[in-house]
Amino acid sequence: MIRHICMFTLKDEGKAALVHAFLEKAEMLKAIGGIRRFEAVRNDLRTPATNYDVALILDFDTVDDLNAYQKSPIHVEFGEFVYTIRKDRACIDYEF
Repeated sequence: MIRHICMFTLKDEGKAALVHAFLEKAEMLKAIGGIRRFEAVRNDLRTPATNYDVALILDFDTVDDLNAYQKSPIHVEFGEFVYTIRKDRACIDYEF
């Protein structure tokens, strides 16, 4: 199995609305085949403000499934949206 984790810091202006929009739009990713587990989460507001604001956590059977997900038109569309609202991004993919 491959776990794909992407974390984002969103732009400061209107951050609460951006977090909501991110989580709402992330639901579209569930339509992409090959995803075994999907979570779109926000950072707990009681934790340090230096943490990332939101994250995607997805599991796939194989790296090929992950690569197909990343090339999916749905993922590309979501990525274009996220690019307009993010300040920073960190991502890791690992086998477990």
